[in-house]
Amino acid sequence: MIRFEGVTKRFADGTEALSELSLEIPGGGLTVIIGPSGCGKTTLMKMINKLETPTAGDVFIEEKRVSALDDVSLRRSIGYVIQRIGLFPHMTISRNASLVPDLLNWPKEKTAARVSELMKMTGLDPDIYLQRYPLELSGGQQQRIGVVRALAGDPDIMLMDEPFSALDPISREQLQDELRNLQKAIRKTIVFVTHDMDEALKIADWIVIMKDGKVEQTGTPEEIVSRPASPFVEEFIGFERLSRRQTPGKQQLIRFSELFQSEWHGEAEPIASSATVEEAARKLRKSAMKQLAVMEGERLLGYVNESGLLKALLAEEGESA
Repeated sequence: MIRFEGVTKRFADGTEALSELSLEIPGGGLTVIIGPSGCGKTTLMKMINKLETPTAGDVFIEEKRVSALDDVSLRRSIGYVIQRIGLFPHMTISRNASLVPDLLNWPKEKTAARVSELMKMTGLDPDIYLQRYPLELSGGQQQRIGVVRALAGDPDIMLMDEPFSALDPISREQLQDELRNLQKAIRKTIVFVTHDMDEALKIADWIVIMKDGKVEQTGTPEEIVSRPASPFVEEFIGFERLSRRQTPGKQQLIRFSELFQSEWHGEAEPIASSATVEEAARKLRKSAMKQLAVMEGERLLGYVNESGLLKALLAEEGESA
């Protein structure tokens, strides 16, 4: 387990990246830290391997205070994967992947077996790729080698800072799938920073949503989507993601008439009051308009927007729980 206790980070120019933040990251799972640009998510992650140090407060790994640990030993014990990959172009894939085991003075046979095993687990044939150089590989293949290198020394913790964001959509989806499959096999503590909510919902066991240097909400993907803790979380996840992941709404729109607005200046898509909430959400997603006009026959009952439908969907979820 990784624990942050009252952590504040203030830079020399006065910018406060983190403010009295306390958080526990469970061991053995994939935790995604997400939030808007400048919320402090990367700063938070870098405190785990002392690339950043708190202005106040403490960070603990398995109840050991990180500030008291030797920098070099700590970093060798934590895998680190970044967006830019950072493979050494003059070294073969074999040498790149073996860097940490060599620093740890592993026997060559143990290192070779470990690297070969990880190559296969990430979908790369060691017989084909080990003697190649980074520039002979695609971006997706290089990022796989970055993951292999981070895991080669068998660390308990792996940090991943937006590792897939520079890849094309197909490579990104493939690597997301492979990371999930890899995690099922190795069960490491992975801390993954991203700005992509779809990525977070797909890969995470646990999600930490941040805003302005503080934690806004934590929970499983299902908990975050079904019970957003604040309007900020609702907006950050997005109406479309929330509505498409809810239990299909069975209550008719008329059941939630308290959400209807009496006035709307502009066009609105008509929908029958007998339609279900889920049907209304689906219709609004497909429409170019921002509201639905709820009709009972030819009589207008009122208007409903994304916010109203989201409240209805969440109310249904609460009733069915």
